[in-house]
Amino acid sequence: MPGSFFVPPLTHHLRIIFPLTPYFYGMDNYAISDNFSLLSKLMDIHGENSFKAKSFASAAFTIEKLPTPLKDTPREEIFRIKGIGESTGKSILEMLDTQQFPLLNHYLEITPAGILEIMKIKGLGPKKIATIWKELEIESMGELLYACNENRLMLLKGFGAKTQESVRQNIEFYLSNRHRFLFAEVAATGQQLEKQLQQLLAPIPVSLTGAFRRHSIIIDEIELLIAAPVAIVQQQLATLPGFSLTTTNDTNLVWQLEEKLKIITHSCEPAQFHATLFNTTGSTAFIDQFHAAGGAAFISGATSEEAIFTAAGMDFIPPFLREGANEISLARQHQLPEVIVSSDIKGIIHSHSNWSDGESSLEEMATAAKAQGFEYLVISDHSRSAFYANGLHIERILAQHAEIDALNIKLAPFRIFKSIESDILNDGALDYPDEILAKFDLVIASVHSNLKMTEEKAMARLIKAIENPYTTILGHMTGRLLLSRNGYPVDHKAIIDACAANNVVIELNAHPRRLDIDWTWLHYALEKNVLISIDPDAHSIHGFQDIQYGTLAAQKGGITKANNLSSYTVDMLNNYLLQRKQQKNIPS
Repeated sequence: MPGSFFVPPLTHHLRIIFPLTPYFYGMDNYAISDNFSLLSKLMDIHGENSFKAKSFASAAFTIEKLPTPLKDTPREEIFRIKGIGESTGKSILEMLDTQQFPLLNHYLEITPAGILEIMKIKGLGPKKIATIWKELEIESMGELLYACNENRLMLLKGFGAKTQESVRQNIEFYLSNRHRFLFAEVAATGQQLEKQLQQLLAPIPVSLTGAFRRHSIIIDEIELLIAAPVAIVQQQLATLPGFSLTTTNDTNLVWQLEEKLKIITHSCEPAQFHATLFNTTGSTAFIDQFHAAGGAAFISGATSEEAIFTAAGMDFIPPFLREGANEISLARQHQLPEVIVSSDIKGIIHSHSNWSDGESSLEEMATAAKAQGFEYLVISDHSRSAFYANGLHIERILAQHAEIDALNIKLAPFRIFKSIESDILNDGALDYPDEILAKFDLVIASVHSNLKMTEEKAMARLIKAIENPYTTILGHMTGRLLLSRNGYPVDHKAIIDACAANNVVIELNAHPRRLDIDWTWLHYALEKNVLISIDPDAHSIHGFQDIQYGTLAAQKGGITKANNLSSYTVDMLNNYLLQRKQQKNIPS
């Protein structure tokens, strides 16, 4: 029945898709923390008592780091948590009991919608937003962009030419991406949508298609194919909650779901379902190459997608590979790779504990990894230059290693490998002297600071780090945050060549906001025999789950378990690391 239709919220453990929306759906610690954080910013914008605003910001920071859910914490204990005062404690209880936060609602009601949107622009804090609003009377994104183009921000105290240009660039980036989503953000929505439309329209065939079916890392719309006339589809979907129709034509309908996500429904005759599914799934480049290879004649009227490939003399190409790279050639030669799956991941490489900025203790992380069937955990807390992440100074490294030694005895045969995510410093050096770097089983080298670099500067910095014999893995190669921050410019081929020459593994950072190295460069890495490592960059136990998104990206690049370091068993990884140290003349 239409009334029973339900689409899950467009959320994931990433938490923030629409970050200025209050969270009243399931009051977990993250939701409460985000509500306090938002309230603190709004109070600053409205010029309220700075002490009160800071108290809510402090509570937000505290709550986000708590190991135990507040809903499971005895009421009297909540007020004893350091950083939680009488006012914030009462607000926590209010949210837990009512799923509402009236004080936040009040500030949302008195804040113009355009100001809430401007809060999403990187580089604009509450104080600057208040100045823009009160002194220039700007209340929308368009007005702010116009003001930047007219050099009006430069007239304000605390704003210079560089700040104005940075704001302008960030607005343009935001506007170009605001209706786009990470695959991880909408994965559950798309899958549930397909399932429920299949139930609603049964026995009419329904399937996901397009970029979503190819597991593209960025999703502009969710596309579905329905073997029914447009009129019937329109009649059925128009009754569903959250759906609003925006465009119609003879073959498809365009909808908005919850006024946020574009949904496209393609219609076709039942006899053309598989042909249309084939044509709407593949990228334009893939379809063009398939036609050029003589496959066009086998599409219309096909009884299955498998039949199309068989008739064209090819092995079946999974949807995620239909991007127009070299998959058609490989399919004709019956040489498609048996790509990696999540169950091929044997251990967690790249994780953070509460020794630096992680959520859980080292023992909790290791115990959870073991319970989930992994053979090992590579703990790689931040290095000392990452002061903002509680990076480890040398004496703390030694103390952590002592804890690891004890835990390895306790948890055997499970093993914790000693690692560090070493900052790559401005000159390309790593963050510790050689005698300290030698104490780690492996070193992940990553750039975290001074990200605004020219390609020349970025390449010099990265190449020097790659050539350092202690660098085992190059972490998140470009520093990008999808839909939030472009990466610094790099010459991917030169980086991959350098990793090949220096026996350095390239991380495929599996966090859905990174997925860095981009999958489009994996083919070249394979060609150069460079190992990839699918790593979750987990800052919590929940973060282990991100390997599924790294695996999906790796599949698009044709990675197999043999090409992936985190698919090594504990013994294979140990032997690999020992051999590599011998090759680099590093004492074990």
